Amino acid sequence: MAAPSQTVRERYSRQVLFSGIGLEGQGRIERAHVAVVGVGATGAAAASLLARSGVGTLTLIDRDFVEESNLQRQVLFDEADARDSLPKAEAARRKIAGFNSEIQIRAHIADLVPGNIHSLLEGADIVLDATDNFETRYLLNDYAVEQPKPWIYAAAVGSYAVTMNILPGETACLACIFPEPPAGAVETCDTAGILNTAVNLAASIEVTEALKWIVGAREKMRRTLLSSDMWTNEWTEIAAGNPRGDCRVCGERNFVHLRGEGRPHITLCGRNSVQIHERSRPVDLAAMEERLRPHGRVQRNEMLLRFQRGEHTLTLFADGRAIIQGTTDVAVARSLYARFVGS
Repeated sequence: MAAPSQTVRERYSRQVLFSGIGLEGQGRIERAHVAVVGVGATGAAAASLLARSGVGTLTLIDRDFVEESNLQRQVLFDEADARDSLPKAEAARRKIAGFNSEIQIRAHIADLVPGNIHSLLEGADIVLDATDNFETRYLLNDYAVEQPKPWIYAAAVGSYAVTMNILPGETACLACIFPEPPAGAVETCDTAGILNTAVNLAASIEVTEALKWIVGAREKMRRTLLSSDMWTNEWTEIAAGNPRGDCRVCGERNFVHLRGEGRPHITLCGRNSVQIHERSRPVDLAAMEERLRPHGRVQRNEMLLRFQRGEHTLTLFADGRAIIQGTTDVAVARSLYARFVGS
């Protein structure tokens, strides 16, 4: 084996000293490509840990932008990012480049959907979930089983954190454990709040499991759905070591989410907002700024435009996707989009 580089000797020296990784494991980490889907609270923490561990290539995918309320828990962002409404994927890329300029970061300001999932996740060795909805998680699950490619489910809300490793062909997949999305009202950080410590716990467990897979310590990976309530000190594990024979995804290989069947083009996305992602067309943001300025307050950077009119704020991305804040009424959101952006 070649002598360790100066970077390995210094930057990662304490990690290399850990017997579970060592010099050979660090080399695998430096050659690895990890995708993080969602760069909010859990995703920002996971991306930071992966970058500081020396993962050679990081793909970061997020559809949203930084707001002041994010700063309580989203560790890669600062007040300037919120003031400028910087897209989270790009803000994360810039921050990571500031503390590890030697790794490659691919930032995608996009909503992960059936039409782009193969291209956006191309080349990734393992995928980490940091999303905020089961629609995207079921899509990830379909994709991972189809490929096959390992992925790790993670979520945090309130004081609660949960993670599960999905190794296609070896463990249960998400649909084995949850054949259908949770019924009834589902708590979110917008309704139940969230402890930043719960976020960091979920991210820490998720990244540790990913590192086990990368360095070849697969026998050390957990085969359970692990949940923890940090406020009540309750820990629960559900066995997830074997695929279910009658599972629609890993048993029958019926990838309905990957095919996009029944997938809405307009969705609620928390914080009293509606996302419109049925449009896929380039938008000239500079020209749109001039067009909208007489009608309300406009703020623009090279990646998005924010237009405020009355109680509604429309955030328009360069690919035509938009988030309309101030309503959960799809009809109102569609009307505002058609009126000010076009149908």
